[in-house]
Amino acid sequence: MKRRSGQDRSVTQHWRPATLAVRGGTARSEFGETSEAIFLTSGYSYDCAEDAAARFAGEQEGMTYSRLQNPTVEMLEHRIALLEGAEACRTMATGMAAMTAALLCQLQQGDHVVAGRAAFGSCRWLVDTLLPRFGIQSTTVDARDPGAFESAVRPNTKVFFFETPANPTMDVVDLKAVCGIARERGIVSVVDNAFATPALQRPLEFGADVVAYSATKMMDGQGRVLAGAVCGSEDFVTNTLLPFTRNTGPTLSAFNAWVVLKGLETLDLRIRRQSENAVAVGQFLEGRVPRILHPGLASHPQHALAMAQMVATGPIFAFEVADRAQAHALLNALQLIDISNNIGDSRSLMTHPASTTHYGVSAEARAEMGVSEGLLRLNVGLEDPQDLIDDLDQALRQVGL
Repeated sequence: MKRRSGQDRSVTQHWRPATLAVRGGTARSEFGETSEAIFLTSGYSYDCAEDAAARFAGEQEGMTYSRLQNPTVEMLEHRIALLEGAEACRTMATGMAAMTAALLCQLQQGDHVVAGRAAFGSCRWLVDTLLPRFGIQSTTVDARDPGAFESAVRPNTKVFFFETPANPTMDVVDLKAVCGIARERGIVSVVDNAFATPALQRPLEFGADVVAYSATKMMDGQGRVLAGAVCGSEDFVTNTLLPFTRNTGPTLSAFNAWVVLKGLETLDLRIRRQSENAVAVGQFLEGRVPRILHPGLASHPQHALAMAQMVATGPIFAFEVADRAQAHALLNALQLIDISNNIGDSRSLMTHPASTTHYGVSAEARAEMGVSEGLLRLNVGLEDPQDLIDDLDQALRQVGL
């Protein structure tokens, strides 16, 4: 395959995000196809035995096995790296494969991790349960306070790991401050940027070292496939991440990579409109529910920080009702919004984190994170926001709100 004319970095570095989302990383075969081709192949043939040996020795360019390289997957990796402003990217089968690989590729027995306490349930499981099994110590802190990271540092601290905005409590982390603390001490900062994507927030610009994604979310954005990605320097991706992934095999399929490539073409349009819709829906809910957690609203304690480091605040926010019974009753009264634990979809979705995404987290950890029994998380889609407001209005009235 030949890289599309003009795809060298000296040209693409001047392209704006909307252009990169459509054109970045494009490679074409001799057929000159305009849409990226799907290469559904597990392996590759060689003209001679010497070529095979040279490729495995790294002496000849070319692909050897789709656990390591695939033309469709490679296009997606180039595109995400360009959107992120990163030197390199490796994709994974799922978002959690990306989070796991981003941590385990650089940690070993005796190391220490400082993690934000507000996090997706499976990310908390990694920090609280998986890492200690390998002799890796962890400390969870209130990531809204940069000083908490600084106070938790030990001589063996190797990684800061956090989400911003955090799932599901929408905590916003001061990227410049926390990543600055990490860099001063030679600690690697790993940022889960799934809620924002590079269309709304680019952590590397604030000093982050590694950015990880569930590309299942906004990047696909239409609830179709699972995918993950890790971005960073060429040195980190090639010499630290790749040896881990090539031998453990959390490989993204070519078909899923193609679907995400198509999703990226409309990412900028979707996430901006969904952000606008989420603000409109949040403004309706603000005076109707006991508590709302929406960084796009002035009532959020970190609203100013969110607006300083994000283009917009995304489609996801949370709010609280009295308890689990009222939360479930509200979900059951919805007529348009789907009950689903997914996020980043073009359809509006709502879930009760304590009984779904954070079910596997202990009650003590949920309390520490702020995941109450009355907390609901809402992903606002591309529907007319007034239809969503009407649906929420009738559901709230049914539960006495």
